[in-house]
Amino acid sequence: MDEEYDAIILGTGLKECLLSGMLSVAGKKVLHMDRNSYYGGESASLILEDLFEKFRSTRDCPEKYGRSRDWNVDLIPKFLMANGQLVKLLIHTGVTRYLEFKLVDGSYVWKGGKVYKVPANEQEALSTNLMGLFEKRRFRKFLVFTQDFDRSNPATWHGLDPDKNTMREVYHKFGLDDNTADFTGHALALCSDEEYKNQPCADTLERCKLYSDSIARYGKSPYLYPLYGLGELPQGFARLSAIYGGTYMLNKPCDEIVLEDGKVVGVTSEGETAKCSMVICDPSYATDRVRCVGKIVRCICILNHIIANTNNSQSCQIIIPQNQVGRKSDIYVSLVSFATSCTKRILFGSSCYQR
Repeated sequence: MDEEYDAIILGTGLKECLLSGMLSVAGKKVLHMDRNSYYGGESASLILEDLFEKFRSTRDCPEKYGRSRDWNVDLIPKFLMANGQLVKLLIHTGVTRYLEFKLVDGSYVWKGGKVYKVPANEQEALSTNLMGLFEKRRFRKFLVFTQDFDRSNPATWHGLDPDKNTMREVYHKFGLDDNTADFTGHALALCSDEEYKNQPCADTLERCKLYSDSIARYGKSPYLYPLYGLGELPQGFARLSAIYGGTYMLNKPCDEIVLEDGKVVGVTSEGETAKCSMVICDPSYATDRVRCVGKIVRCICILNHIIANTNNSQSCQIIIPQNQVGRKSDIYVSLVSFATSCTKRILFGSSCYQR
């Protein structure tokens, strides 16, 4: 370890591994360290023994759950937009050669105590039970508008200015009621609170377009999920870095980030010091230089059944808009299962999280 590197990266979360891979591909000499015994940091997918050790300080798991290695539990559950920037980046860098993906079965929204499938194309808009007949026609026109919307082409704006008109004004122009606006903003555009309605509409319209484009890419759902859990994503970029000469050390604590005259010059670990001109780390390695600006509450549940009213989906996402439960932000429920190689057969894993 007593060498000099272009960059030392602390933590193996997705951002850290992505940067490690990019720097290695660019010919930089990279040392990548993590205090944990597994890849992924806060975005890891843990086997059952690691999960129990993290939250219950014991590696003893109930026998009813089967083998520990049959499980891959995400600490930060998320699905990937099929046409989103991260998927494009995975393809561009070639990291997809190390990963396998599965299409998530469906996207749903909670309304009035029931779960409904989110309509995302013209046909679903006309058949959904989320709205009445005349509202369906208005919503269909809105979907056609978002699918054709191009921020660089004023001919697609329908008399609106995407940098001036708010999303509230867009809803009014198409005659959409509060109920339709609710699931459009929260279940299609994935806005987590109501502030988006008072902001220029360009970002929200592009989010709706991304949702539609993602569904059009693979079919019934806009979401992709990597087999064996989201922890495979940072591991994929770690493999890319290693191929181009990156050095990885797990179970390697960082005792000190060494500074000289206020400038980073290295990292000390277990009596050894590696020199460098740049340190990249997740916030837990530099707690004196970060501040908390918000929190997200998460709950991990192990189920012995699918979620009702989701068309027997073995993987899905349910969004509960804040207005439906009297909260300040939305609640997301993500379901994965043996179909995504994350749980023992017959059992399901569900994660709920909100800001």
